[in-house]
Amino acid sequence: MIDRVTSGDGSGAVPSRPVLELSGPRITSSFEKLLNASDEQGGIETFVTAIKFKHSVFQEVLKAENVQSLDKDTFLGLCAFIAPARRRIGVWIESQDFEALRARLVALMSGELDGSDVDMRVAAFCEWFPQDRDHRWVRDLVAEFLHFSDMEQYPLMTRWVWDQAANTGVIREIWHADDIDHLTLNIADTYETHLMLREELSQFLASNGVFRDVLYYVDLLLAQIYADYISEQGGSFLRTDFASEIDPLEFTRRMLGLDGVDPDTGRTRVKLANGERFQLSDPEMMN
Repeated sequence: MIDRVTSGDGSGAVPSRPVLELSGPRITSSFEKLLNASDEQGGIETFVTAIKFKHSVFQEVLKAENVQSLDKDTFLGLCAFIAPARRRIGVWIESQDFEALRARLVALMSGELDGSDVDMRVAAFCEWFPQDRDHRWVRDLVAEFLHFSDMEQYPLMTRWVWDQAANTGVIREIWHADDIDHLTLNIADTYETHLMLREELSQFLASNGVFRDVLYYVDLLLAQIYADYISEQGGSFLRTDFASEIDPLEFTRRMLGLDGVDPDTGRTRVKLANGERFQLSDPEMMN
């Protein structure tokens, strides 16, 4: 069994290429939990299909020719699939100029093909908002808009994958170190870091027989790793309710926003300023 996966050759030939020292056993543990738990809920392909649907929706709505005419309802529909944003966006957007927001989104979604300006575009969008705790969700919104509009170009760069300032995220949970609880990781939460993480996890999946839909599996594995952390942190609290059976994939689905819309009613988890839940007029196509 692999004890450690280290990215980068350590030669210093490519200074911008980050080095990640990841724990093989910890990644393996989460992957096995994901497979075992999904077997009881239709198999892992069921969850792959759900992410594919989310990807197809974002990809269509955020095409260059479509994002320029994006309307508020469609925007809120996308936010229903973004767990951190959907809790706050409904109230926030009621007092904002949506046309100005759309202009910012157009700039965010327009960039260099080689990805060299991704960090700059992300920073420019986030800086348009107040830099306080109440607006931390903006980084997650940006990350998911980019990722699910073009999964090959953009890895998933949400705060729960890695947040250097808070020293939390998936990278910390799978870092190879005996004293990780006492370490502050000097790993920048940049585009290059997330590309490297995706590369490492893709290689892990290939070594475990996953050769199709790898990008979707990477998302599921990332979510499962962080879901395991959430479960560990809240395990004693959750176990106090013996009357209900805990869904082992509840947090995994929530991290990826797959629980954001009721497919039967179109009712979402986006709460509007009047306290009501935003409802999609067409849950299938969101338009």
